Parts: sequence; structure tokens; C-alpha cells
Amino acid sequence: MPYVDGYVLPVLKKDLPAYRRIALKAAKIWIEHGALEVRECAGEDLKPAFGIQFPKLIKTKPGETVVFSWIVYKSRAHRDKVNAKVMKDPRMNDMGSVDEMPFDCKRIVYGGFETIVSVQQR
Repeated sequence: MPYVDGYVLPVLKKDLPAYRRIALKAAKIWIEHGALEVRECAGEDLKPAFGIQFPKLIKTKPGETVVFSWIVYKSRAHRDKVNAKVMKDPRMNDMGSVDEMPFDCKRIVYGGFETIVSVQQR
């Protein structure tokens, strides 16, 4: 079963175009180094009638939305190999420092996940 790195982070709505540009560059690097899939999704329906709302979970500030992202790998070992290559790729540094990102790096929620169910329409 695939392994997934998942991310949730706040982004100012006005900064979504800048975030998208950086995310697209990064996604291409991850895919080039072996990731199977990269998805970056901007919040659109964030006030469901049940559960904890994403904005409350990450304490969004006025003008922010939530980005929900994931990267899919063959396995955790594959993830570790891909991420090691990505972190050594000089193009990652070309995107700017942590302080130049269009989001607050200190407020990212991140984790690695084993897939326990996978159902797709064929």
C-alpha cells in the first residue's frame, strides 16, 4: 500500500497565487525524484456541520484559508529516499528562504501516513 505525507497549512488568500507557483515548482521536483503523486488543495468548503473545522484546527487568522496537501510514495522507505534527494536538490533553495515563503512555516501540520484503505473508481 502507498505511503502518504500529509500537510495542512494556513495561507493568506491574497498569497494563494504565489503559494501555487512555489507548490507547482516543488511538486515537479518531488515527481522528478520519484514521488507518485502530489496534490495541493485550497480550502473552499471549510465550515462542515460536523467535526473540527480546519480553520479552527490550525487557528487561521483573518484573510487566511487552509491548504490541504499530500504526496504519495510507494512505501515509507521510498518516501525517505525521495525526500533525501529532494532536500539535496539545489532548486529547492532557489524558491527562497523560510522567511520568504507565502505562508507561516511554523504553523504547518505535517505527518507521514500508512495507507490502510485505498478505493478508486476505475
